[in-house]
Amino acid sequence: MADNDDLDRGDERESRESPFATLQKRVAGLKVQDGDNVSKEVDEDEPKVVESIESLCINCEENGETRLFLTKIPYFREIIIMSFSCDHCGFENTDIQSAGQIQERGAKYMLKVTEVDDMERQIVKSDIAILRLDTLDIEVPAGRGRLTNIEGVVCDILKDLEAGQRQRKKDDPELWQKIDDLVQPLLKMALNQNFPFTITLDDPSGNSWIEPSSKDKDAKYQRSEYPRTPEQNAALGLGEAPSSAEDDRNGHTRSEILSSETPTTASPTAHVVPQVPTTSTPTDQDALEDVDILEGHSYSLPTPCPGCTKPAHLNLQLLNIPFFKQVVVSAVMCTNCNYRSSDVKTGGEIPRLGKKIYLDVRDPVDLQRDILKSETCHLKIDEIDVEVAPGTMGGRFTTVEGLLTQIRDDTRGTVFDTDDAEGSGGDSMPAPKREAWTRFFDKIDKAIKGELQYTILLEDPLGNSYVQNPWAPEPDARLREVEYVRSKEVEDELGLSDMKTRLGEGGEYVREAFGKEEEDARKENQPVEAVDRQTR
Repeated sequence: MADNDDLDRGDERESRESPFATLQKRVAGLKVQDGDNVSKEVDEDEPKVVESIESLCINCEENGETRLFLTKIPYFREIIIMSFSCDHCGFENTDIQSAGQIQERGAKYMLKVTEVDDMERQIVKSDIAILRLDTLDIEVPAGRGRLTNIEGVVCDILKDLEAGQRQRKKDDPELWQKIDDLVQPLLKMALNQNFPFTITLDDPSGNSWIEPSSKDKDAKYQRSEYPRTPEQNAALGLGEAPSSAEDDRNGHTRSEILSSETPTTASPTAHVVPQVPTTSTPTDQDALEDVDILEGHSYSLPTPCPGCTKPAHLNLQLLNIPFFKQVVVSAVMCTNCNYRSSDVKTGGEIPRLGKKIYLDVRDPVDLQRDILKSETCHLKIDEIDVEVAPGTMGGRFTTVEGLLTQIRDDTRGTVFDTDDAEGSGGDSMPAPKREAWTRFFDKIDKAIKGELQYTILLEDPLGNSYVQNPWAPEPDARLREVEYVRSKEVEDELGLSDMKTRLGEGGEYVREAFGKEEEDARKENQPVEAVDRQTR
């Protein structure tokens, strides 16, 4: 793509930059004017709303025109919309590119499409994101970036599958039939006749997005973040992937060496080595292998930063929560890019029963209770329409007020831009949606201030969540626990069905057997033998 003469500043360094790099500098102060038409009488030194760049047509190899437009997506961030056209051969193409930086963590979205309104939800798919239509097991690999909606995604997949079907039916009837088995349900989806179905979007750069709604409940919409792998960072240009040339030590790979030298909390025999320098030798590691995790002590381990891949520190501390269990609080800190993250993991064995915790918040004093929400916990507050699906926020050990504040801030950051002081979400956000979100945040604000009475439900199939009882060991009238038998589907999802923890008669490890009452309750799919009691 050739640089536009209008973009040439005469500076040698800037002349070597790509058109996108130069464009992003010039469009930083762009403001879209009212109306569809933009005044043509503008100063040449003023930034333009639409930039035009002469570029090579890949179809006929003549010069065409690329037009670039910077815009802000409600609920999301700024993107660059690109459109190419060639007057010589008529070739046209469109694409989008993020105008912001690569996010510190990858992002994964899941949406269950259950009604016609869901088909209008916007989607931003970056050029490295992978989109899946899970219901039909269809995957759209990384490629061209798109700004569309759910209906547009379904129609694009349908269009790609139908291409060449007529000829394929003559040449390869068997392949035609397999593709037609996918085309028919896709046609019903496009005609709003095949609900529900599930769509997921996975982007290692964190720059893709599916539009949320204030009405989403029952885990209909989920957003989770995850640390990128070294290979994903290398693909984004943030680091180098592990090289086979680094294989040494009797043929062991670098990842195998690191996994053998780096302690992990997943193993019951692992040890955390305090203050291990990043340049430590194997001898240094061996000398400190016998150091155990001690309650109340802090430990530091070297780790690559999830944001910039430079060396960072993972700080750990073992805490004992009275009348509950031990937990490991971890925090990653990077002095290079100022990346910060924290998480909480519970220790001990997996309980045989899941647990539901009900907390009745009746006054501001209840907001100061300690609360632990594990990453497998499903949180619901019906009175203020709040629902947090498992895995969305990770593990959190804070107060009730702190947890609600984080839910509000995370949701506001998703819906409204962080520098959107008025909270309007941009001119393109429809007024009904803006009003719905305003009412939603008003209710959360009142809940945080203690102006509402509501009940918090923590449903944790692993029983790793906790709410403080200030009067322990005496009963708390505002706090209840209900234990229940996990369903077969939940155990499969958590991987418990595949765990073999008991030594069988033949010397092999087998799955731990359940009690007869629990097994009978599972067969009848009833979550009782549940124990409902006031917590102690």
